[in-house]
Amino acid sequence: MTSRSLPAMKRLLSGLLAVPAFFLDAVRTLPGNCLTALLQIWVNKVRSLLTVLGIIIAVTSIITVVSTIQGFGNFVTDFLKGFGTNAMWIWPQRPPGAEGQRMGWPRMDMGDVRAVGTECDKVRRTSPLVFGSATIEYGSEVVENFWINGASDAYQSIRNSYVDNGRFFGTVDVENATPVAVLGRKFLEKLRCDETIIGDYVRIANQRFQVIGLLEEKGTIMGESFDELIVIPYTTALRLYPERREHLVIMAQATDEAAVDEAVAQITRVLRLRHGLKIDQPNDFGIDTQDQFLRFFERVKLIATSVLSGIVSISLLVGGIGIMNVMLVSVTERTREIGLRKSVGARRRDILLQFLTEAVLLSTLGGAIGVLLGYALGHVASLHPKMVDVVVPLWAVGLALGFSAAVGILFGIIPAFKAAILHPIDALRHE
Repeated sequence: MTSRSLPAMKRLLSGLLAVPAFFLDAVRTLPGNCLTALLQIWVNKVRSLLTVLGIIIAVTSIITVVSTIQGFGNFVTDFLKGFGTNAMWIWPQRPPGAEGQRMGWPRMDMGDVRAVGTECDKVRRTSPLVFGSATIEYGSEVVENFWINGASDAYQSIRNSYVDNGRFFGTVDVENATPVAVLGRKFLEKLRCDETIIGDYVRIANQRFQVIGLLEEKGTIMGESFDELIVIPYTTALRLYPERREHLVIMAQATDEAAVDEAVAQITRVLRLRHGLKIDQPNDFGIDTQDQFLRFFERVKLIATSVLSGIVSISLLVGGIGIMNVMLVSVTERTREIGLRKSVGARRRDILLQFLTEAVLLSTLGGAIGVLLGYALGHVASLHPKMVDVVVPLWAVGLALGFSAAVGILFGIIPAFKAAILHPIDALRHE
């Protein structure tokens, strides 16, 4: 090691040793610096409030946005879970491109339904689904082009949607293709009737059907009601729509939520064998699961929260610039005070920590006020009868306060450094 490198090495070592000492001083002087900062904030109450107004607005906006999205997200998640988390739908699907053209139109029939139910041990229940449009008549009321759902008696268990008045059709009704129907409660409004319709008859595609039950109410999400439906035995539906026999949809239920992925793999294997697909050929069917819908919506919720929070947090920068400007003015106003402190032994780091603490405390107090206002706005919004329960997660509060403190550090370091490097003689002479 040369003699020229020794001073550089000493400076490096002294710099490294100064870092722990700086943090120790910060901890040791924190109570006194906080007290001084609070005193300065109290003396200049109006100016301090105007200084942190940008921080308050930013944090209030973040808390409000995050809590609203989280509340709406929880509502949708609970809503979807109300239909069961282990449900699956399998439908015929033509692969895209030239390969799909060569394979022709895909088919799915009752043989596929039975194979999925008997050969897949991770599948608890199955039901064919038959969809068709028909005109519904009840008395003088006519509802045109309404979608009919044909299913088996397993529909209730798979969809977690049960009859709460009357009964659901049973195995005998399915085997005999009995003309019976179960209605969703919202559909009663279209027919302008009430629960007394049970036992009465409606006409579906010019055929008489007896209404035997009403499904429990599930609710509406994003303007779409899940209670406007008619369910009839799939055998009866196939008599109305015989062309659907080879184009069924299969509704299945896995043994439990953890077995959904394995059930999907088993269904894929069984249907590929039944359809005679080669290894290099794509599936001629699609499979959706309730869990996929939940995961997709969780991703949408996360993206929406991140994007909207990022947009409104831009105002944090505006608030930080305001804090920096006011702190620079404060340094100028308190130049003599800085000179007096330095003349009695205050070090640069003491001055730096004092002003930095004041900036951080100012921005953190603004963040705390913003959090309280965000809670208040969320509570007021929750009072609306059509509003979901607003949820303020603790991580959002911690994140808002953390960002507020970070803004105080980021924009307070320049004024604090300016105060720390003032020469005591020049500071004492300042007028």
